[in-house]
Amino acid sequence: MRFLPYDPEQGYLLPPSVKDVLGEDHLCFFIHRVVERLDLRAMEAAYGEEGQRPYAPVMMVKVWLYAYALGITSAHRLEQRLKEDLAFRYLAGNTAPDYWTLNDFRRRQGRALNDVFTQVVELARAMGMGRLGHVAVDATRVAANAARHRVDSPQKLREERARIRRQIRQWQQACAASDPDEAPGTQVGKPAVEALEKRLAELPQRLQKLRKSGQTHLSRTDPDSRFLKQGRKFILGYTVATATTEDHLIVEQRVGQESSDNELLLPVVEGVQQRCGAWPEKVSGDSGFYSDANLQGLEARGIDGYVPDPYEAREINLGKRARRRRWQHPAHQRMVNKLRSPRGRAVYAKRKSLAEPVFGVLKQQRGLRQFRLRGLAQVAVEVTLATTAFNLTRLWRRERRNA
Repeated sequence: MRFLPYDPEQGYLLPPSVKDVLGEDHLCFFIHRVVERLDLRAMEAAYGEEGQRPYAPVMMVKVWLYAYALGITSAHRLEQRLKEDLAFRYLAGNTAPDYWTLNDFRRRQGRALNDVFTQVVELARAMGMGRLGHVAVDATRVAANAARHRVDSPQKLREERARIRRQIRQWQQACAASDPDEAPGTQVGKPAVEALEKRLAELPQRLQKLRKSGQTHLSRTDPDSRFLKQGRKFILGYTVATATTEDHLIVEQRVGQESSDNELLLPVVEGVQQRCGAWPEKVSGDSGFYSDANLQGLEARGIDGYVPDPYEAREINLGKRARRRRWQHPAHQRMVNKLRSPRGRAVYAKRKSLAEPVFGVLKQQRGLRQFRLRGLAQVAVEVTLATTAFNLTRLWRRERRNA
């Protein structure tokens, strides 16, 4: 039997052309072409002339977007893939920035990366995608990079203060009972008691921070995170809201601390207008976005809204007649009449197929179930990268279908 030559110790393992191995329609080449068309001058202006020469921002944007498209959100994993993966090596120009450099870029360039998201949306709309005939708004909870047990509350702070004082008092009693010449308690316990006294001095600051937040529980590892209800349980995290068009393009994304979705509807709709330059014709959302103020806000902007109240949503989802209730506002009555019509039911029925698959991909396939970074501004960067990568894969698939 004659076999093909095999020599893992050969000096040249990479192919002369990466396209010969990956194929010209590979996702990495598409991301390369798109990012080359973007305006990254604001990102480049953030760097000074002093110090070591930094990696090119255009390269860092490419590798991070491709990483999020594959569900890689860890800077450590990305550093490894830049050394081992052929597509990553192509996008990085055969350079290998370490994890600290990669993470620092992600942390520093939040505003510029948000502008990248806007430019990708504009590019998609120029290609005929992202039409605003029907936009579905949805929200989900994403866990924070924080431990649930490292949380401050008034009761926990009181218990911690009492425990620290008791430990200090025990140390002092041990010192008084020991031989003054040998003083074992003083020699062994002094560093420990200094640490306890430092923790005791920090308690008033932690209590003040808790009161300023207006929360009953505040995470010590990520103070911006909140306990939010997800299904039948509470998670420590953030609320992520998106607006999705009929061709599954994300035209707006937003991260907040809101425990109720109805506070996000109008800000998300306004974000669509700012990014796309036009109001959507129709907006649909589940009952979590319902409020009379939201219905009035949609009507004031000339938007045809489809947002049921909880009773009407139960009738739509379960097929059981909702109990009649007194209308709080004429806009509420108009919404109920609209959703009880065959046309209104047909429009609202599309909401689930537009919005929910997006979160299914982001959370199940791309791993956006827990953030890597901490703080509201930093987790917003992660959502921006994830949604931009999602839109790029939508554009890439469209290009392949039309090829």
